[in-house]
Amino acid sequence: MRRYLVLFLVLLLSVFLLGVRLTILHVNDTHGHAWTFDEYQNPGIGGLAAIATIVEEVKREVEEQGGYVIFLHAGDLNTGVPESDLQDAIPDIVGYNMIGLSAMAVGNHEFDNPRDVLLKQMKFADFPFLSANILKENGEPFFTPYILKDFGKLKVAIIGFTTEETTILEPLYLEDLKFENALKVAQKIAPELKNQADVVIALAHLDWGEPKKENITTTHQLAKVDGIDVVVAGHSHVLGSEVVDEKIIVSAGEYGKYVGRLDLDIEDGKIVAWHWQAIPVNLKAYRDGKYEYVGKPYLENRYVAKALEYFRKVGNEKLDTVIGETKIFLDGEREHVRSRNTNLTNLITDAMRWKVKADIALTNGEGIRASIKPGKITVRDILTVLPFGNTLYVLELTGEQIMKVLEYSATIPEGKGAFLQVSGLTWKSKDGKVVEVLVNGEPLDPKKTYRVVTNNYMAGGGDGYTMLKEWGGYDTGFLMSDAVIEYIQNVLNGVIEEYDNSQRYVRE
Repeated sequence: MRRYLVLFLVLLLSVFLLGVRLTILHVNDTHGHAWTFDEYQNPGIGGLAAIATIVEEVKREVEEQGGYVIFLHAGDLNTGVPESDLQDAIPDIVGYNMIGLSAMAVGNHEFDNPRDVLLKQMKFADFPFLSANILKENGEPFFTPYILKDFGKLKVAIIGFTTEETTILEPLYLEDLKFENALKVAQKIAPELKNQADVVIALAHLDWGEPKKENITTTHQLAKVDGIDVVVAGHSHVLGSEVVDEKIIVSAGEYGKYVGRLDLDIEDGKIVAWHWQAIPVNLKAYRDGKYEYVGKPYLENRYVAKALEYFRKVGNEKLDTVIGETKIFLDGEREHVRSRNTNLTNLITDAMRWKVKADIALTNGEGIRASIKPGKITVRDILTVLPFGNTLYVLELTGEQIMKVLEYSATIPEGKGAFLQVSGLTWKSKDGKVVEVLVNGEPLDPKKTYRVVTNNYMAGGGDGYTMLKEWGGYDTGFLMSDAVIEYIQNVLNGVIEEYDNSQRYVRE
């Protein structure tokens, strides 16, 4: 019996040795979170220095067994942490260079800044920015469409894709670029690459799931394309894995709180076994009055930590300037600002209206990215809430034009970034139709002209507000963040003891 068991193990080992192990480590939607950060009852989490340690450990383990490791980023490197935003995400790029990132998909937030910033980021990066469906006007790819990695025993192709919805979400800096349908591009390129590679990975900054909008490609559509073996996804901040048409789709959440690990066993160009896990990056659980690590704790790589510490110090003096104090929690939670009015959204729109003496202020919920806890308010806090560097844009609109804006907004589902936050008006909708609009307590007059302030993103047609771009106005050059700081200091006298959290928009 023992002899048969030994024989079985030898045969099993020989089968394993005939195959090859490929481990894909991946992150997505990191949004400037190069350093460790705190969440509620979850201090000291994430950060590239700890991620570097994870990558080192996994690489050592897999390579000792004769396998190969690649490290991928599924897009949205930019926007979310002031220290990173003020330095054009160069701290993040330096960190990923040191870790050895293999490639990054181009996310929609890579277009938050002027073109020269994007070009500088690409120049600093030791890894390629991948997107096969973003083209120049002459039809040539603007970014590297794909790369081929030859490990000797294994050849891997990685193709990048960017959501077509970028033209709606981030339209300001897309001059001379056009977005092809990612699904059609994949159907053309993937089979050709499969003839050259054992494994084809789609590094895709696309909506997760089945399609919900026409001509907006999703991860699950991509997984059905012949030639694609794995989809490593970003954009929807999903943490998890799925199988569609026997293809593997994975995503690692957001902000570098997890590193996704996908282990593939490959024989004769086919995946014969796989396993995925989300590795927590020093996440903690609060139990019985103390914090306990969720999974294994990771020390920071000292070289990566040292490099990032230098960048943290740059500009800290301005970021740490105290501009006021709040006695209450100012609610900017993602799920709240995209579905209802809060005290913080009302404060921000009030500040916009006050700064330019407008009748009405309009801004999109997704532009508000964080809450402010009770205590001293610093410049850093305001820039964390409003990280995009948006300016105030003024338009002279008739009541009839304002109604068209509201009619579009009424069709936006709760939870979407285009959810409209307002000041100076209250309104109601029922079954997607606008049923009541008051401007400073008076019914909206279709013929009257109103002074309206919005942000330059929406004025450029962002989040589908294309009618604002058609009507035109002028950019004041005033930063939204500066308007909020001045409002807190000059109107609220630097102290917030309470603030209006009434629902200025009611959906019936």
